[in-house]
Amino acid sequence: MVSGELVKLRALEPSDAGAVWRWQGDPEVMRWMNDGYAQSLAAVGKRLEERPRNAYGEVLYGIEVLADAALIGLVRLRDAEPETGCAELDIYIGEKEYWGRGYATDAMRTMCRYGFEKMRLHKISLTVVTENHAAHHLYRKVGFTEEGRLRQVFRRDGRWYDMFTMGLLEGELRT
Repeated sequence: MVSGELVKLRALEPSDAGAVWRWQGDPEVMRWMNDGYAQSLAAVGKRLEERPRNAYGEVLYGIEVLADAALIGLVRLRDAEPETGCAELDIYIGEKEYWGRGYATDAMRTMCRYGFEKMRLHKISLTVVTENHAAHHLYRKVGFTEEGRLRQVFRRDGRWYDMFTMGLLEGELRT
C-alpha cells in the first residue's frame, strides 16, 4: 500500500468488481473516458481475478479513503519502460460524492511520487479531452504541462473532441 494525506493506494481485489462494474456503467463517471463495450459483473470479476500482478510495466491501484476505507476510484501507471523511464497515467474517481474534495489531487500526487521514487521514472504522461475542464485543472495543479494537442481523436455524443497530451518530469511535481 502507498499512502498519501487523504488516500491510500492498494491492489485491487476480485471483491472490488461490483464497484468497478458500477462505475463503468455510469455515464457521468465515464463521460470523458474511453469506456469500451459494456461488460457483465461476472466478466469484470473474472478480469480482476485473472489480472496479472502489478509489475513495472503496469501498476493498477484502487484509491481508498484513509478516513473510512471506502474504495472510490482507480489509478494506473501503464506502458512503463525502464529503458526510457516513461509511463502513462490514468485516473478516475468513480464515487461521485467524493468529487471536488481533494481525493483525486492526493491520489495523483501519491501515484506520481510512487512512479518517480519507487519505479525511478523520469517522465509521466497522460492525455485528457480538452473539454474535461476539471481534469485539466487537476493535472495542471499537480504540475503537468501541456505538450501537444491531438485533433479530433475522441468521440462522444456524435461529436469529435481534441485531446491534450501532458507531461510531468521528475522534480516538477507540485505539492
